[in-house]
Amino acid sequence: MDPQTLSSSVSTSHTISPDGLNYKKCNLLKEENRLLDSVLLKEENPFDFFRVFFAGYYALGKSKWNCNQTTESIIAGATAGGVVEAALYPIDTVKTRLQAARGGGKVVLKGLYSGLGGNLAGVLPASAIFLGVYEPAKQKLLKALPENLSAFAHLTAGALGGAASSLVRVPTEVVKQRMQTGQFASAPAAVRLIVAKEGFRGLYAGYGSLLLRDLPFDAIQFCIYEQLRIGYKLAAQRDLNDPENAIIGAVAGAITGTVTNPLDVIKTRLMVQGSSKQYKGILDCVRTIMREEGTHAFLKGIGPRVLWIGIGGSIFFGVLEKTKQMLAKKRPENRKSFYLKQE
Repeated sequence: MDPQTLSSSVSTSHTISPDGLNYKKCNLLKEENRLLDSVLLKEENPFDFFRVFFAGYYALGKSKWNCNQTTESIIAGATAGGVVEAALYPIDTVKTRLQAARGGGKVVLKGLYSGLGGNLAGVLPASAIFLGVYEPAKQKLLKALPENLSAFAHLTAGALGGAASSLVRVPTEVVKQRMQTGQFASAPAAVRLIVAKEGFRGLYAGYGSLLLRDLPFDAIQFCIYEQLRIGYKLAAQRDLNDPENAIIGAVAGAITGTVTNPLDVIKTRLMVQGSSKQYKGILDCVRTIMREEGTHAFLKGIGPRVLWIGIGGSIFFGVLEKTKQMLAKKRPENRKSFYLKQE
């Protein structure tokens, strides 16, 4: 149709000339570039959340990372996260109870699957969001940065993915850990009572400590995994197979789990304290633990945590890479080439 006609929901129409449409497009592009440049050049208020978010989103949007690949990452992330959580939940429960126990408190080994269903409801979207942000961010950064800074690209993409998924991950973690320590019998009851007693903010208890743990954790784990894969590929002169991906994932998970255990202890204490408010914040939690229990308390639960994350890293990255391969084969262009080969 020429000139172009745009119809509204109330059956009215407005005619826009081609010149006018081109003018509006030009102005929109200028506005997008102006906002992007103002962030990159740190004009006005460089910490304005919406401007920074827009710049990041716009920069990613201009990359060649297409919608199909993002969808594949989201599906693969949700699948890998769900499998790991279901398989290793009892170990996570033991770890949480060890960390939550103050002084010489005993750890109960009953109800190790307490809260699994509600946790899966949060883990699936959180894992999907993480990979949906991580993969396109990684590809964009790898293209923008020199090859010798690939580790920085992986670190940054991991932190961005962790920050995005935290909006879902934190409430999930709060509910899960309260149920693991026997405070609630079901996820719906936990959510209802937490909101009633502590307000909506109760679902985000320990948010700062979780970011303090998860941003370094996600960044370090994915950086180690990606760098080990790059090194192994160069040495072997071929792509990795499934067992090799799993082994590298286990190594990355075990190292990261060990390094970040003190942060995990702090996060657990803040999340399970509920309305009692034993700790006033991250620094108060650190001081109180050191004063009452000593520095060794920051290593509580390190055995189950390293075991859980080591095995979890193996399963997660193994399932992730396999799922991505399977989904990539189902792309229309790959199907076409497959049939041509068969002929």
